[in-house]
Amino acid sequence: MAPKKLYIKTYGCQMNVYDSERMAEAMGGEGYETTERPEDADMILLNTCHIREKAAEKVYSELGRYKGLKAARPDLKIGVAGCVAQAEGEEIMRRQPMVDLVVGPQSYHRLPEMEAKVRTGGKALDTDFPEEDKFDHLKGRPKAKRGPTAFLTVQEGCDKFCAFCVVPYTRGAEVSRPADRVLTEARDLVERGVREITLLGQNVNAYHGHDGGLAGLIHALAEVDGLERIRFTTSHPNDMDEALIEAHGTCDKLMPYLHLPVQAGSDKILKRMNRQHTAEQYLRLIERLRAARPDLHLSGDFIVGFPEETEADFQATLDLIEAVEYGSAFSFKYSERPGTPAAERPQVPEAEKDDRLQRLQALLTKQQRSLQDAMVGRDVHVLFEKPGRLPGQMVGKSEYLHAVHVETSGIVPGDMARIRIESSGPNSLKGVMSPL
Repeated sequence: MAPKKLYIKTYGCQMNVYDSERMAEAMGGEGYETTERPEDADMILLNTCHIREKAAEKVYSELGRYKGLKAARPDLKIGVAGCVAQAEGEEIMRRQPMVDLVVGPQSYHRLPEMEAKVRTGGKALDTDFPEEDKFDHLKGRPKAKRGPTAFLTVQEGCDKFCAFCVVPYTRGAEVSRPADRVLTEARDLVERGVREITLLGQNVNAYHGHDGGLAGLIHALAEVDGLERIRFTTSHPNDMDEALIEAHGTCDKLMPYLHLPVQAGSDKILKRMNRQHTAEQYLRLIERLRAARPDLHLSGDFIVGFPEETEADFQATLDLIEAVEYGSAFSFKYSERPGTPAAERPQVPEAEKDDRLQRLQALLTKQQRSLQDAMVGRDVHVLFEKPGRLPGQMVGKSEYLHAVHVETSGIVPGDMARIRIESSGPNSLKGVMSPL
């Protein structure tokens, strides 16, 4: 019998990328192979994200594109997974009756049973927060060769309840995977060709599955033979403990790049956001991190136009950015999320949000280009991931997460080399093999 085909479209963060991989593996045990074309699929899964503006409407729009496929092939099964599935639940099936199954991010290990149900003509909905550990119920990763980098979820959920965020409602309370299971999965990835692992969590530095917290897990992973690089994301400033700060200076395999969102530079707005730290506390934390690792490159998240934000509040955010000097950042206009506290507050006019976002992004772009330009003439260590667009070109990432293009022969994905940076572009660097 020919294998069934599964098409997964993934929205949002790296954790959704990881979840989609595990969904594919779970369905692989039921005879499914992945396909890049929805037209070829026996099942279509949308793995959704609820963070971006109008996330639910974008999902409904995407579902509308598959109406023709469903009409032509009634046996085609369509499912919605992830955070929009968790938030919308039965509403998705009501608005789009062609949807066969809806599964939340904590229940996707139940996909095989749900698929069996819909194959007999039923509908399946599961947005529970089950007591069992979904990772225990997922089949092991197949032993196929992997690329040199991989994501590895170690923590899920968030207890912070920022006023703008739906994560505590869609992903649930903070839960950490036991260290021994994480280490087992990491060793399996390395056996399959992975040399760099990024540890994932909605609030990854709140990880408590190891006696030493996230720092203890990182040091344990550093002992895995063949694993050359470790990264982690996304962190909350309030959970950046001394052991983790110290690890940035003592663990050679922990890369000098850190994504540490602050969201705003005004203490008034930080309090309205329920961030539970001040701008000064964040800046002092950055000082301690850079004392441990002077060459640390920082990334951040920023929301402009949060309810009640004044021009003075926005200027405080610009001042914080000037003080930190970010290597990269993600920035967004505030948009309401139904059910979150901030959605009920007086909103900043859209024109003001647009103006502030443009000004903030101009400053962040200036800083990013300045830090990239400062790399010219320096040597970096590049882990090559794939061929570039030009013949003979390879692309990889530096320890600072810069994309680096090199024209060279004899390099294959998974190789590491010392590269001398010769030029800086808008979003990448170009280099040659270092003469040293």
